[in-house]
Amino acid sequence: VQLQASGGGLVQTGGSLRLSCAASGGTFSGYTVAWFRQAAGKEREFVATKRMGRTYYDDAVKGRFTISVDGATNTVHLQMNSLQPEDTAVYYCAAGRPILSTISRTLGYGYWGQGTQVTVSS
Repeated sequence: VQLQASGGGLVQTGGSLRLSCAASGGTFSGYTVAWFRQAAGKEREFVATKRMGRTYYDDAVKGRFTISVDGATNTVHLQMNSLQPEDTAVYYCAAGRPILSTISRTLGYGYWGQGTQVTVSS
């Protein structure tokens, strides 16, 4: 499965963006899908995931971000609202079959998109 992320850009504080991750060479069926992000000089960190119909979010984005899967288009979305400067990072989509205890860890995912830059200006 190849993943292609898109939708990043420059937005002002309080603005919104919608990231997309399209799969080719396969479908998301049976996979856990997730978004991670990596700010400059920092490690990649968990943002959100959807596993077996349930969604999980990092506390930093809970209530502001929403992960969803469009089965018809084989695309995963991340709707990001009320963006803050600390949300600035490269965002990566991922797919895999992690066990529940590893859904927030990069090692649980075998497929990764190339990343899309999100910059929030203050």
